[in-house]
Amino acid sequence: MRGCSGQFGCRVLSSLFRAGVVSCLLLLSACVTHGAAQEAASLPQADPVTEALGRSEYRIGPSDLLAVTVFQVQDLNREVRVNNAGEVSLPLIGGVEVAGRTVGDAEHEIAGRYQGRYLQNPQVSVFVKEFSSQRVTVSGAVKKPGIYPMSSRLTLLQSIALAEGFNDVGGMRNVLVFRTVGGERKYARYDVAAIDRGEDPDPEIFGDDLIVVDTSTGKVALKTLVQLSPFVAVWRAYR
Repeated sequence: MRGCSGQFGCRVLSSLFRAGVVSCLLLLSACVTHGAAQEAASLPQADPVTEALGRSEYRIGPSDLLAVTVFQVQDLNREVRVNNAGEVSLPLIGGVEVAGRTVGDAEHEIAGRYQGRYLQNPQVSVFVKEFSSQRVTVSGAVKKPGIYPMSSRLTLLQSIALAEGFNDVGGMRNVLVFRTVGGERKYARYDVAAIDRGEDPDPEIFGDDLIVVDTSTGKVALKTLVQLSPFVAVWRAYR
């Protein structure tokens, strides 16, 4: 490497160059892995947004927690978790298969079961309290990258907290969120430092979102210098 002063200087510049390359490769790999993505100033709600809101389009999955309410029949109200067979157990009617059904379909099925033998025109409502079948992926410069279940609504800060926060080179000012909207892969950049200060809103995260935390060039440089500090002492001693 030309233009550097001494072997140590060359090693420092080389380390900083490699850190920059790694940072670029991290972002490129996210784009390549998930197809060409379009950058947006902010992300619209995802196609499965209704899943997070518990609306009729959401299809219930195993381990979801449901609140089942029968109007004016309080004894039949229950909070039940969908078992691995995709069923919930309710008073009087026993097991009801709900996995793969929309919320509206589940309401209709449960109401039909009660109407057949016990009630006249029952009004049944189903609300998804925990979306355990939904997942969010957090990768990049965090302490514990991985895929995490969404047991409730999540924001960007809460999602990063699931991954135990930024690691020692994590860049708070350059966090990308990838999302499929209308069949297209889009992403937006967020300044988590500004969000943490309350200057920017904390965006909501939806199922199948991918969060990529970029590395901070300054932090990488500082870490490199700290790691090389023992070599500096040796280099000075033998100059």
